Amino acid sequence: MSVSMTDERFDELVGEALDIIPEALAAAIDNVVVLVDARNEEEPGLLGLYHGVALTERDSHYAGSLPDTITIYRDALLDMCDSEEDVVHEVAVTVIHEVAHYFGIEEDRLHELGWG
Repeated sequence: MSVSMTDERFDELVGEALDIIPEALAAAIDNVVVLVDARNEEEPGLLGLYHGVALTERDSHYAGSLPDTITIYRDALLDMCDSEEDVVHEVAVTVIHEVAHYFGIEEDRLHELGWG
């Protein structure tokens, strides 16, 4: 059930997923780095992780902070997919899901919107 894919192709899919974010929202993303890692050591099945201070929670103390990170976990995503088309879809869902956390959208609302 796992898909084989080069690291370069997977990175390309993450870039394509970022490109589907509407321009107005993409312009509002600030001080965030998107990374790809093989797997989260603490939670090996985790597909993605936003680590930082959501835009809705930032205040004057945030100034000068290191960038927030969005990490997409390649091996976990490849393990859950049966085809490259599945990977394209799941990468897009995961990227959008983690970007939504940056904007302060919680898990329950993401599930309501179909991005869970």
